[in-house]
Amino acid sequence: MINFATVGTGWITESFIQAASLSKQFHLVSVFSRTVEKAKKLADQYNASSFYTDIEEMAKSKEFEAVYIASPNSVHFEQTLTFLKNKKHVICEKPIFSNTAELKEAYRTAEENGVYLFEAIRNIHTPNFKILKEKLHLAGKLRSTVLPYIQYSSRYDLFLQGEEPNIFSAKYSGGALVDLGVYPLYLAVGLFGEPNKVSYHPVMLSSGVDGSGTLVLEYDEFVCTILCSKIAHSVLPCEIHGERGTFVLEDAAPITEIKFIDSHTKESQILSVEQEDQNMIYECINIADIIETKNDEEYKRLKHYSEIVLQITKEARKQNNIIFESEK
Repeated sequence: MINFATVGTGWITESFIQAASLSKQFHLVSVFSRTVEKAKKLADQYNASSFYTDIEEMAKSKEFEAVYIASPNSVHFEQTLTFLKNKKHVICEKPIFSNTAELKEAYRTAEENGVYLFEAIRNIHTPNFKILKEKLHLAGKLRSTVLPYIQYSSRYDLFLQGEEPNIFSAKYSGGALVDLGVYPLYLAVGLFGEPNKVSYHPVMLSSGVDGSGTLVLEYDEFVCTILCSKIAHSVLPCEIHGERGTFVLEDAAPITEIKFIDSHTKESQILSVEQEDQNMIYECINIADIIETKNDEEYKRLKHYSEIVLQITKEARKQNNIIFESEK
């Protein structure tokens, strides 16, 4: 059992706490928030034995060996380094950092202190992702892929009223690609590897970040198109097209249903399995296994994914002069 702490008090933090508990691999002992009221409320709700409002003080605690960070994107790097230097394993919510320079420094610090660093991304740990990867050959030679993640954000209403929520702010390293686009991007990288070429075509907002966009990944003989948006809504499924058949996924995250349609017979079959409703449980189990068994091979695989994904989002932003405050 791994004793862990959390940074952040939003719904995603509560989801991780619940999944960690269900996994029976983690035990929550401490929480952090900038305000005493929020920290105490979350600690009481989930029976954590302590709470903090000072990151430096929390990082020195001997109560826990791992921490889950779900704070604004722009402070991920600083907070992660603080915990790594105090020899705590870090599970940092996606997008892990603002750029590859931060990623490189954080991994160096983790190695130097004998701990692990993970990017929390749920879809690539699930049973259905593994099934999709194992069955990908059924489609034959791949020719095209379309992976949409288009989900209207209620915070866009606030943006339209003149406010600047974190996810629509360059100050907080926001934007549609790094917030939602990373889900289908991780799916593409996990299935197809690193692309030969990347191009991004965003719809820019006045705050200097993308409200939506189309990311094109070019591979040897096929193209993967990722559509992401936080300012519109879509019910389009994900599709992977091969010469022998097509995979249809209800969503990029979570991957709830996988259907394979034969190109010649037009017959279809369901390949997916039932998964836990609280689908973050699978990343909890995998991360705990890596920590407890020192599974460095699996750790390097996940690290490689994070490196490729962050390099792609960095290149996409560079092409469109999307510069985060932390990079100025």
